[in-house]
Amino acid sequence: MEKSIKDGVPKISTTSMLEKPTPGPTPQQTPVQTPSATPEPKAPSQGQSSEEYSPDEDWLGEHAAREHEARIRRPSVTRAWVPKSSGGPSIQQDRRDVAPFGEVVDLEEVPRGIVRQARQLDDYAFPYHRFRENLIDESKIPLVLIACGSYSPITYLHLRMFEMATDTIHEQTNMELIAGYFSPVNDDYKKEGLAPAHHRVRMCELACERTSSWLMVDAWESLQQKYTRTAEVLDHFDEEINKKRGGIRLSDGSRRPCKIMLLAGGDLIASMGEPGVWSESDLHHLLGNFGCVIVERTGSDVWAFLLAHDLLFAYRGNVLVIKQLIYNDISSTKVRLFIRRGMSIRYLLPNSVIQYIERHSLYRDAEPRIRVFLTSTVPDCEILLYNVRLREFSC
Repeated sequence: MEKSIKDGVPKISTTSMLEKPTPGPTPQQTPVQTPSATPEPKAPSQGQSSEEYSPDEDWLGEHAAREHEARIRRPSVTRAWVPKSSGGPSIQQDRRDVAPFGEVVDLEEVPRGIVRQARQLDDYAFPYHRFRENLIDESKIPLVLIACGSYSPITYLHLRMFEMATDTIHEQTNMELIAGYFSPVNDDYKKEGLAPAHHRVRMCELACERTSSWLMVDAWESLQQKYTRTAEVLDHFDEEINKKRGGIRLSDGSRRPCKIMLLAGGDLIASMGEPGVWSESDLHHLLGNFGCVIVERTGSDVWAFLLAHDLLFAYRGNVLVIKQLIYNDISSTKVRLFIRRGMSIRYLLPNSVIQYIERHSLYRDAEPRIRVFLTSTVPDCEILLYNVRLREFSC
């Protein structure tokens, strides 16, 4: 019987039970005296059983000890992140959220074939680098999905929404997905926890570059001087894709316009039914000329909501509802809270985005409560403020 070095629990060697004991020395034989020393573990020979010695045991023991020590040294979840100059905990000091367990990427390296967005409107160019040039099945309608939002920061749920849409469109419609775009909102949106637009655009670019082969980021909305309505954002994509580019080329040389639809969560439809949040003209324009692809949230029933509202029901043929087969409730708000509390955000968003957050010290400070006073000289103007993206100001 021998003891395991790792946990001290007695371990019985199976080979020693099956083999006959080696006879001791005879009276004519004198055993050779050797100096007492602790033998070093040796790698098993070719015929030796793997149960007698495993090189992984020592590594697992050391790894478990390091993990245990790291957990003990983690800051309490009740302590908020503070700047390093004050001597408190910080992401840079603890390096838990971008620990070297994952891939460390060069954030400045631009992968081959990628075109990143400009930071000034004068240098802006619409991204086409991943736009499909032709249809696989020319009997189908080419489709482009646009996801508008804050993305502060972008999470795996935002990326996952495009993949869920791809499956549903392929199985239930006569459309073929050509491209997908993220359109981060302008800084003038004034939402709590909203990082500067150039940071949010870059995080979206990092997420798309490292995790997808077809998603792109368009910075046009974020580069505008003021907040832009969602209907106007879709008009911008229609201008760039269909009017300037002519849609997509077919095998006979002709071109077919692409259908453009808005991709969003179930809270979008809920906001459309609230009085004064969207202007009626914008709803007619968005639902009638473009359409929406809606991913249901946990516990929501989009079809019941469509049935209860006349305008939404009238355009139900232009609304595609996607049910989540695996519910995912990751939110940017919770991610920001985790960062401030010193909790791990690993596996909630891409590692390259986590590295970017650490490098630029984003979301460490508490989010201030903003009180906005608005005055309007326009008669019968209702202005409502919402923290959920895609809920519009209505005048």
